[in-house]
Amino acid sequence: MTLGDMKSEVLRLIEEINEENEGLTDDPDFKNKINNVIDFIQHELARIKKIPAIETREVKEGDTINLNELENFYQLKCVKGVRYTSFGTTLDILDDGTIKIYYYKYPKKINEKSKDNTELELTDDALGIMPYGVAADLLKSDVSNHYGQIYANRYTELKQSLDPRYNTGGFYIDGGTKI
Repeated sequence: MTLGDMKSEVLRLIEEINEENEGLTDDPDFKNKINNVIDFIQHELARIKKIPAIETREVKEGDTINLNELENFYQLKCVKGVRYTSFGTTLDILDDGTIKIYYYKYPKKINEKSKDNTELELTDDALGIMPYGVAADLLKSDVSNHYGQIYANRYTELKQSLDPRYNTGGFYIDGGTKI
C-alpha cells in the first residue's frame, strides 16, 4: 500500500475525500496534518508488528558496530556468524568473518514532502487498522462530534487483536516420538 492509498482510505473513512482535489481533500487542516499523522501511527504500529531486517557485513576482530547506524534500527533480535560482545547498541567484534545482524526497524519517515507513491512498510494486518488510528488523530480536536473518540475506540480494539508474530512454518513428526 502506498502513502496515497492510505490517505485516500482515511479521507474516505472520515468522509472528507475529494478525488478531484490534488490533496484529496478540501480541508486544509487535514491536508497539512495527514502525512505527519500517518507517520506517527505507522511508527506506533511498527512497535507492535515489528518490521524485520537483516544486515550482512564482513568484519575483522576489533571492529565496532553501532546498531543505531543500521537502517532505521529499532530493536536487536540476534547476531550470527562471529563472536562478539554487546553493550547497549554497540557490538565489539571478536573474530574475523561475516556477521549477520537480525533486527527490527522503524518504517521510513513520512513527512509533508513525502510523495504519494511512497510504499508503506507495515504488514497488511497492520495497514488494515491504520486508517482508524489516523482518523482518530485527525478528528481528536473536533469537539462538534465524537467521531474522533469512536475511531480511537475502534483503533484501540483492533490494535489489541493485532498478532505480533510472523508465521515461521511448522513441522510434522510421522509415527510419533519416544521420550
